[in-house]
Amino acid sequence: MLSRRFTAGSVATMTGLALVLAVPAGAATAAPASAEYTVVAEDGVSVAAAKAAITAAGGTVVESNESVGTFTVSATAADFAAKAAASSALIGAANNERAFGRAPKLDLVEQEALLAPASKSANRSDHRGPKLDPLDDKLWGLDMVRSDDARRVEPGDRGVTVGILDTGLDASNPDLGANFSWQLSRNFAKDIPEVDGECEVASCLDPVGTDDYGHGTHVAGSVGAAANGTGISGVAPNVTLVELKGGQDSGYFFLQNVVNALTYAGDVGLDVVNMSFYIDPWAYNCLNNPADSAAEQAEQQATITAVRRALTYAHNRGVTLVGALGNGHENLGNPRPDSSSPNYPGGTERTRVIDNATCWDLPVEGPFVIGVSAVGPSGRKSDYSNWGTEQISVAAPGGFTLDGFGTPSYNTAGNRILSTMPLNILQDQGRVDANGNVVAGFENLVFKDCTRAGKCGYYAYSQGTSMASPHAAGVAALIVSKFGTRDWRRGGLTLAPDWVEQHLYRTAAERACPTPALISYAQEGRSPEYDALCSGTTNFNSIWGYGIVDAYSAVTTPLKPWVKP
Repeated sequence: MLSRRFTAGSVATMTGLALVLAVPAGAATAAPASAEYTVVAEDGVSVAAAKAAITAAGGTVVESNESVGTFTVSATAADFAAKAAASSALIGAANNERAFGRAPKLDLVEQEALLAPASKSANRSDHRGPKLDPLDDKLWGLDMVRSDDARRVEPGDRGVTVGILDTGLDASNPDLGANFSWQLSRNFAKDIPEVDGECEVASCLDPVGTDDYGHGTHVAGSVGAAANGTGISGVAPNVTLVELKGGQDSGYFFLQNVVNALTYAGDVGLDVVNMSFYIDPWAYNCLNNPADSAAEQAEQQATITAVRRALTYAHNRGVTLVGALGNGHENLGNPRPDSSSPNYPGGTERTRVIDNATCWDLPVEGPFVIGVSAVGPSGRKSDYSNWGTEQISVAAPGGFTLDGFGTPSYNTAGNRILSTMPLNILQDQGRVDANGNVVAGFENLVFKDCTRAGKCGYYAYSQGTSMASPHAAGVAALIVSKFGTRDWRRGGLTLAPDWVEQHLYRTAAERACPTPALISYAQEGRSPEYDALCSGTTNFNSIWGYGIVDAYSAVTTPLKPWVKP
């Protein structure tokens, strides 16, 4: 699950040091720097009244999302957020640009392959299904969800659209370009030089079809890489992929970008949206956490309201929403104190006791989101994966490097998830050279495969609930492909999200709690903090939810009428 991730190559380029510049006597004083905020209106407040309140607080409206009552605002006054929160017409303001001077950090779960290349072979020999593309024999996840079998019945329909709400999507990869919609794809996350580094284009708005971080590209491949005789194939290899760039090049996901992407998805009628991230800067957004200032509480209240509105808006317009549960080895129903928030600016994080009744991990704990946990090749919960009866919906392959303890596959990269990766990212990481060749020593971690016409794609391993969620999103897309009806307004197929969700749960491969019910990772060297107690029934429990998603069962089991819970 992504939020503010850094590659090995980026660590050396940022220092996190603040510079203090002396101003010579008599020199002109620079104009106060403006900051950008997302402001959220109170329920029932008109657009005109909200704008008036923003102006009264000292802000200038730059952009409006009237569908959910959010506004992008520029303000120079340091007390703007406090004034906005004090207004009876506004809930609060979330600062979109506070990451200046923050030292980078590396997510050890998703980026483990960068730090410790496996000394043993990454290949696995347990692939059961037909090998459609050259690297499919490394995709144990396709076997686990029975996508290989499902595509004989339903490989996905081009009229089904899957939004990848992430850091971008590299459409130059022939596996992704074959299914990519240039017409529908949008970039909602303009580069912020102080946060993302120098802009790649003059407008600072990267063109669609690019990804300067790589996370979204990896996610997209698992959903819908084309079965075209090159590279890999995805769970739903014939569906249409739509880039919804809501994450910065640096890995941050700001509130307004995510809200705008979700409302756009509803407006254009996307069928499925995958969300493998949490919204910065709070791992948990709380209503009134005593560890937070009044301004911070108002900011989180605004975030909670805006995300709920955006998710509901998308759901009500036919979008099935799928999200990653997160990589904190956390029982989300009884979370430990959080010491990671706020994650910017640097040095402001502190320990906060998390009240489950008033704190939410967003967007996955928002309304209508199918929460996905991660499992390894054995089906065992990945040691890092979050879990919990209240939040989990289903499980899916996300990778678990330490799976298979006592077997030859233990601690090998092949236990992770192989998927598409941009060439520029691999070159920045030093795993592919300037000529496009895999660097010696990385042959078991990075793969290059080219079409007969010489168009090459690149593939790398990662792990995380970010990798599990797109497997579930791919199965959801297959359900729409198989059972959807023609959408005469927008073209393509459509199926109500409630029907998709129930069918996904009904056809998942049930997995009962083990005996004993406490899952320990002591043999893998993990502390008791990683222990997970499985509770519930075979039909539904805290570790696997309704089960591991099953593509073949999903497309061969008759669709039953939706029953309201």
